[in-house]
Amino acid sequence: MGSVAAALGLSSPVFTNGHLSSPNNSTSLFVEDANDLAMVKPSSTAACLPNYKWRLLIAYDGTRYAGWQFQVSPPTIQCIVEKALVQITKLEREHLYFVGASRTDTGVHAWGQVAHFITPFNYDSLETIHAALNGLLPSDIRVREISAATPEFHARFSVKSKVYCYKIYNDSIMDPFQRHYAYHSAYKLNTTAMREAAKLFIGKHDFSAFVNASRNDRVRDPVKTIFRFDVSEMGPLLQLEVEGSGFLYRQVRNMVALLIQIGKEAIPTDIVPKILATRDRRELAKYALSAPPHGLCLVSVKYNEEHLRLPSECPASSFGRYHTISKCKLPFY
Repeated sequence: MGSVAAALGLSSPVFTNGHLSSPNNSTSLFVEDANDLAMVKPSSTAACLPNYKWRLLIAYDGTRYAGWQFQVSPPTIQCIVEKALVQITKLEREHLYFVGASRTDTGVHAWGQVAHFITPFNYDSLETIHAALNGLLPSDIRVREISAATPEFHARFSVKSKVYCYKIYNDSIMDPFQRHYAYHSAYKLNTTAMREAAKLFIGKHDFSAFVNASRNDRVRDPVKTIFRFDVSEMGPLLQLEVEGSGFLYRQVRNMVALLIQIGKEAIPTDIVPKILATRDRRELAKYALSAPPHGLCLVSVKYNEEHLRLPSECPASSFGRYHTISKCKLPFY
């Protein structure tokens, strides 16, 4: 066990002020299981050990996956990352309490997904486990950063805002290199009208008209705040970037779908507040269907500064490391 611990950069599980939650702390931990969020009490064994919390920043191409939320078949991002963590930490899945900030849907990508997990031991260095994780993960999933987290941090419940970007390739012929990451619109879109309509989403609204029925019956607050909704152009590529306090199931894709119809000049911009006021999903369905998932990407998840501070006596954050050679192995000519 000592050689394995050294190889993975593990240190003694107990050190002064180093544990992220008290061994006597009976506070429930939250974990996202295959069906919903469940409140899980630590086992009696786990309760005797200090807990160390670790924050991951994850990027992935969602093309091959059935979204983030855990399920074995078809595979999901959470399932794949958890398997790698189980293999490296030698902990059971239920002891990792692995939770993601956003449950992205099937085919949706991410550059800035955030997650956390818990171990009963500390690490002297995070670079080794970082390299091991990316070595086990498939090439379309990458952990960009690993850092220690305070007990108060929760990847999902500490979220201040989320930023999503939807890409539209607006040209008569689709760029084959964009086909997995942008929706193709062969209609010439009126971006001025789309910008005007996007501004009408900004503010605090009831988005019941823009949410699809979820697979679970858990009631969620339909009132969300949109801080900004930008429409930018880079040649034929349109980027619709929206930041909000949170988003309902398929809300972003439904808002984008309506903006596309407005861009086609099929409907006027003032349709946005009218649909919002109905709080009825059937009203939106009269004008637009959800935009395809492959154009959507979770860009970033934002937290308050106090949630991102590092705990005392923790290892340095890992952002990956470059390979180096001590001397040139090829002669100069």
